[in-house]
Amino acid sequence: MNMVKAGTLLPSRAAPARFVVVRAEAPAQAAHINKTIKKEEAKVVDVCVATAQEQKQVPYCRCWKSSTFPLCDATHAQHNKETGDNVGPLLVKKE
Repeated sequence: MNMVKAGTLLPSRAAPARFVVVRAEAPAQAAHINKTIKKEEAKVVDVCVATAQEQKQVPYCRCWKSSTFPLCDATHAQHNKETGDNVGPLLVKKE
């Protein structure tokens, strides 16, 4: 009988890895995506700084509606106009 120590990683014989794409579906009646964060601001845009990044700035989608997800394509602007929401991208800036 072969014994394997707990926590040992074994070669996987399972099926190939699967990827699942998750997208938010808008209800029949448009609803806010952002229900609680910075509601007093016209649009919520947060910025973080990255040191190992080639581009000067990369916008990441937070409305789940971008056709270029995970990157932002400004689809949130139409969503905000239709619903009165204030969702915006996460901007990752090069240090």
